Amino acid sequence: MSHDHGHIEGSNKNIALLIAALAALLALSETLGKSAQTAALSLHIEASNLWAFFQAKTIRMTTVRTAAEALEVNAAVAGSPAKEAVEKRLAAWRTTAARYESEPETREGRKELMERARETEKKRDYKLAAYHHLELSSAAFQLAIVLASAAVVTGVMVLAWIGGGLGAIGVVLAVIGIFAPTAVHFF
Repeated sequence: MSHDHGHIEGSNKNIALLIAALAALLALSETLGKSAQTAALSLHIEASNLWAFFQAKTIRMTTVRTAAEALEVNAAVAGSPAKEAVEKRLAAWRTTAARYESEPETREGRKELMERARETEKKRDYKLAAYHHLELSSAAFQLAIVLASAAVVTGVMVLAWIGGGLGAIGVVLAVIGIFAPTAVHFF
C-alpha cells in the first residue's frame, strides 16, 4: 500500500510540474496574443486613416478638375479677354490635380496612399492571424491545465496524458502563431 502511495505522490509531483509548465506557456501565449491583437488594432486604425486620406485626396482632385473644366468651358464661351490668366489658372489646377493623383516624394498622392493602405492591411492581417493562433494556443493550454488538475484530484492518469497532449498542441499553435501565422488557416 505504501508503494502505491509513493507512486501517486511522485505522479502528483510530475503533474504539478506539468501544470506549472502549462501555466507558464499560457502566460506567454496570452501575452503574445494580446500584443498581436493590439498591433492589429493599431494597424487597422492606420489603414482606415490612410483610406480616409485617399478619399479626401480623391474629393479634392475631383473638385479641382471640375473647377478647371468649368473655367475652360466658361472661358471658351465668353471669349475671355484674360485668356493668359485663365490658362495660367487652368495649368495650376491641372498640376494640383496631378499632384493629388501621385506624389512620390511625400507618398501622399492617391496612388501612394493606396499602396500604403494595402501594405498596412497586409500587416494587420498578419497580426490578426497571429492573434487567432495564439488564442487557440491559449485555449489548448487552459484545457490542458484543467485536465492535468483533474488527474491530481481523481488519480485518473489518462487525464494527465490528455492534458500533456493538449499542451503539445498549444505549443504547436503558438509556434505557428509566432513564426508563420498565415501558413495555416483554421477558420
